[in-house]
Amino acid sequence: MRYRSLGNSGLQVSVVGIGCNNFGGRLDADGTREVVHAALDEGITLFDTADVYGNKGGSEQLLGEAVAGHRDQVVLATKFAGDMGYGPAAGARGGRAYIRRAIEESLRRLRTDYVDLYQIHNPDPKTPIAETLSALDELVKEGKVRYVGSSNFGGWRIAEAAHVAKELGITAFVSAQNHWSLLERGAEAEVVPAARHYGVGMLPYFPLARGLLSGKVRRGEPIPSNSRLRDQDQWVADRIDRTESLRSWAESHGRTLLEVGIGGLDAQPGCGSVIAGAMNAEQVKANAAAGEWIPTAAELAELNELVPPPKAGR
Repeated sequence: MRYRSLGNSGLQVSVVGIGCNNFGGRLDADGTREVVHAALDEGITLFDTADVYGNKGGSEQLLGEAVAGHRDQVVLATKFAGDMGYGPAAGARGGRAYIRRAIEESLRRLRTDYVDLYQIHNPDPKTPIAETLSALDELVKEGKVRYVGSSNFGGWRIAEAAHVAKELGITAFVSAQNHWSLLERGAEAEVVPAARHYGVGMLPYFPLARGLLSGKVRRGEPIPSNSRLRDQDQWVADRIDRTESLRSWAESHGRTLLEVGIGGLDAQPGCGSVIAGAMNAEQVKANAAAGEWIPTAAELAELNELVPPPKAGR
């Protein structure tokens, strides 16, 4: 496993991470433990969850149980500002009072004294970013959070947050988690350039395009019943031609589609870690192995011709 700094920070993460959205939902405690321990065996350190995952708290709880005794081996990343049903008395989800409540409950579920990366799950239009950043800065100073990041921020919001943090002299975001894969490259229009400019590392979610780039879905064959895509025939149909083009390219270069999906995205400028979900140890091992492939500049150029990124300014 390779490791790199997330953005311009001192936070070191594995180039392949584990997305924990399945924990507490599609995976029970035993399944979660299998995935987490397989990841540790592969040298994966980054585990990304959120307070709302697993039916509001289930993912954090099962992840906390699974990493017990291994806290110094993992980078725990979680998020706040999803709908936890706290009610209006908790305040706006980007506000100081809400953040205070959210971090304490996440720490309790995760069975830890600190979170390595604490991310705002979605922008909160009701709260000035200065208040959100100031509240997060307090948590950093108190040792409850090591680094902070954003999720689902547009390029201008990433820029605004960076400028506000600099102006106030407080902790700035080191990461941005956004939808990004070789089939869904819209983030490269504004989000990725903004993140790179301000020293923010990208954490792509849905890096395998909801499973299309895992190689399990093929043209003319039924979508597997256990796939996230089982009820999304049109979504798949709109992307299957590009998927098959990538599959053909992979096979002609002695690679798998999974290697192209993970390694090809990991090699894109600005990518910090490819956080992919997994349902069992075998998938964890396959994802980790796929992250070992580093495309050459020529191979990357060929991939960009097959699935072009958005043009500058669009």
